[in-house]
Amino acid sequence: MLYATKTALVILDDLLPWQKVNIAAFLAGGLAARHAIIGEPYRDASGQAYAALIREPVFIYGTDAAGLRRTHGRALSRSLDIAIYIREMFATTHDAANRAAVASVTSEALDPVGIGLHGERKIIDKVTSGLKFMA
Repeated sequence: MLYATKTALVILDDLLPWQKVNIAAFLAGGLAARHAIIGEPYRDASGQAYAALIREPVFIYGTDAAGLRRTHGRALSRSLDIAIYIREMFATTHDAANRAAVASVTSEALDPVGIGLHGERKIIDKVTSGLKFMA
């Protein structure tokens, strides 16, 4: 099924595996909350209920620092409302500290290790052009 919108995560590819997965979870959660992209709850044949999931595929790309900065710049130039995870957030222990870490750095000086994007398919495709899916 082809959706009108697209959700993409772009994550620095030289991180430890647990860091990549953690960043993906944070970014996907932020996008799901911000863009209301949650589907309907699930129920198995026994009647057991399960939580709803994001209703469309999430495309996950890996790139180097230059590719991540380029993608971040492309997203900002198109006025996309993005989710961000910066390197300094690895040293924090709660949400308020994460926000403070981001607030302490200008857009140009951010050291992003992951960004989350959701928007019109064609725009997201342009922003992520040249990136490879994460292996």
